[in-house]
Amino acid sequence: MPQTRPPAVAGRFYPASPEALGAEIDGYLAVAATGPTPKAIVVPHAGYRYSGAIAGHAYAALGEARARIRRVVLLGPAHRVAVRGIATSAATAFATPLGEVALDQVAIAQALAFDWVHTLEAAHAEEHSLEVQLPFLQRALDDFSLVPLVVGETPTAELVALLEALWGGAETLIVVSSDLSHYQLRAEAQALDRATSTAIERLDAAAITPDHACGCYPLRGLLALARRHGLAAHTLALGDSGAVSGTPQQVVGYGAYAFH
Repeated sequence: MPQTRPPAVAGRFYPASPEALGAEIDGYLAVAATGPTPKAIVVPHAGYRYSGAIAGHAYAALGEARARIRRVVLLGPAHRVAVRGIATSAATAFATPLGEVALDQVAIAQALAFDWVHTLEAAHAEEHSLEVQLPFLQRALDDFSLVPLVVGETPTAELVALLEALWGGAETLIVVSSDLSHYQLRAEAQALDRATSTAIERLDAAAITPDHACGCYPLRGLLALARRHGLAAHTLALGDSGAVSGTPQQVVGYGAYAFH
């Protein structure tokens, strides 16, 4: 029997109504996209009211390739379950209010050939870092399959090896889900996030620590591999939760980045 992972944070991080969800995302995607289609993007994973507009800048950049991109390798940090290495899923699909996304079984088998990749459903069951990206992808792309990867403390060399194996060609998009600084005073968060953006644009994997980005491990892997492939990184948008909450304490930073 097919196994589908149901949405865990619909109605909390984003609308549970398909109509409301589609309309909200379309609003975020209605920004001017510049530059070539990215091979990879980095996007935040907070509730949409906080980070949806930031993420929209990265997903809008995919417009020219919505029919060409057929596979998405999606990596994000674990928030609910401790993960050793990298956890994928044995499900056949992940669902959102907009429908189901099939998992790429061939690519997942490739990933499982690495010793540090394993199947762990508990890592995916309540994890929002991957789930909040799916409605954006469903709205920005046509038909595509998914390789879901929840990343624990994993050495950069292991991320590079895995991403290289899944890199593919123009049909494959790499998405790293990560917020930036956490729980700083707003002025301090903005300064730290600007420094993080500079490190990302320099493809300086060693400069990214958990203080800079909760998804630092997959982000480091992407930066190292982007350098190997001769890609350039560009900051598309920066923001923080203080812009919505109106308070300057305990803010979380968000950024959107494109690699091409």
